[in-house]
Amino acid sequence: MTSRKKLLDTFDNPQIKEDYLIDMKVPEFTCLCPLTSQPDFAEFAIDYIPNKLCVELKSLKLYMGSFRNEGAFHEDVTNTILKDLSGLIKPRYMCVIGYWKVRGGIITTVTTKFIKNGWKDSNRLISNV
Repeated sequence: MTSRKKLLDTFDNPQIKEDYLIDMKVPEFTCLCPLTSQPDFAEFAIDYIPNKLCVELKSLKLYMGSFRNEGAFHEDVTNTILKDLSGLIKPRYMCVIGYWKVRGGIITTVTTKFIKNGWKDSNRLISNV
């Protein structure tokens, strides 16, 4: 486990029998461009339907802040966040969207999803699963 993943903490899902959507927004995210070492800025939306565990918010804040001084491409960061979070809590469903700010006149949005094998959205919580 990387030191970054060690920052993440969990708690037991208090409504394990129910499907419900947790929608988290991370409005301030920074990492470094691996080519220019200039800062890249983004906002993240993290949606998930928990299974047995939920992500503790303070630990998520620390985890997201740990990217600040590291060089990484937008696509890699967004996919890493999904892999780290879904690997830790093993949700029924998770979607991570990175809304990357203007860089060279271009805005980039990266969307990644995880869906647990066999899970069906019977409550229609997700519009485009």
